[in-house]
Amino acid sequence: MAESKPPSKPLPSRAPAPRPETSDPVFVFPCRFPLKAMGLADGHFEALVIEIVSRHAPRPAAADVSARSSSGGKWISVTLNIQAESRAQLDAIYCDLTAHESIVWVI
Repeated sequence: MAESKPPSKPLPSRAPAPRPETSDPVFVFPCRFPLKAMGLADGHFEALVIEIVSRHAPRPAAADVSARSSSGGKWISVTLNIQAESRAQLDAIYCDLTAHESIVWVI
């Protein structure tokens, strides 16, 4: 049986290189920010999403709201473009949207 020898050089590390620290924020507030929620197309979903988002931001104008049904008509996605004032505001909106049982997906 042949003996195996350890490699003469250490193998390079496979750990990813650390990301450089940056002071640049991902978002600069205030900014326009799109929110999208998906759920069952029950005829009330768009109003539900608008009502939840309006707890944290001014009610969006009609031009800032769009809805799109799935090809089979079972699902609907609602997109709202809001004026986001802070990360805390966005976090609160996402928490309220994801907490509601009728909303199955939020991006």
